[in-house]
Amino acid sequence: MHVFKSALIAASLLAAVPFASSASAHDYKLGALHIAHPWTRATLPNAPVAGGYMTIENTGDTADRLVGGSTPAAEAVEIHEMTMDGDVMKMRPVEGGLEIPAGESVTLKPGGYHLMLMKPTEPLKEGTRIPLTLTFEKAGEVSVELTVDTVGAMRPGKHDADMHGATEHDDMGEAKSMGNMKAE
Repeated sequence: MHVFKSALIAASLLAAVPFASSASAHDYKLGALHIAHPWTRATLPNAPVAGGYMTIENTGDTADRLVGGSTPAAEAVEIHEMTMDGDVMKMRPVEGGLEIPAGESVTLKPGGYHLMLMKPTEPLKEGTRIPLTLTFEKAGEVSVELTVDTVGAMRPGKHDADMHGATEHDDMGEAKSMGNMKAE
């Protein structure tokens, strides 16, 4: 009986291994940098831009800088910041790249720092993945995949949850964030 019980425990542990590796399959590492849950929103036909979001953690003791990226899914990738000035939304490119301080995390998200995928080559479809190469000043380049979520997603949602056990998102703040917008 003891051998049978041990075999059952071993089998259950082995069965959990593929799940554990798929749970971390959407996180990436480049030196001291850890890129977690890269995602984007689905786009409507002829959308001129798409956003890219993720959290970048720098576990090292020196700062690095996200200086750019590229994807076959868009003509260009730029780093942008969105801020609010009263009730006016302002969007501007981040000159010189985005610093990732040593020992800290920076989150690229709707309403803040984000990647702009300029002139997508075709609509981004919910449930698919988009290849993206991120370029860092010191660490170099890393290839990641953006999970495409719903059109109005405000954080990684059901598609990320399918892989990571994350909670379902809601779109409660979307109407508020779609106020006046001004590009600088």
